[in-house]
Amino acid sequence: QVQSVESGGGLVQAGGSLRLSCAVSGSIFSINAMGWYRQAPGKQRELVAQIIGGGSTNYADSVKGRFTISRDNAKNTVYLQMNSLKPEDTAVYYCNAKGKLIMMMIPFDSWGQGTQVTVSS
Repeated sequence: QVQSVESGGGLVQAGGSLRLSCAVSGSIFSINAMGWYRQAPGKQRELVAQIIGGGSTNYADSVKGRFTISRDNAKNTVYLQMNSLKPEDTAVYYCNAKGKLIMMMIPFDSWGQGTQVTVSS
């Protein structure tokens, strides 16, 4: 009942920038938190950045000062602006949204299909 669709991944040279977008749609009553996770080959999925409630944010230490998460509440869309990219940022990036459905206020936890980000040295 909830779909999260990412866009914006690709190949970029070290030092470059990319902007990821994720649009969440469905029978949604509210979205409490939206975030970006990533998974590199052979590694566990990790939180990159999250925006919660009224707009508080938190970031992985490895991306602080380089990445910025933002949200358009009217469009149920979350963005991740990634600057000064490094080869170690190479991973599949997934968006995540948590909230409640219109029907009976059932909680949902929606994941996107993932978008590849590759940073060449």
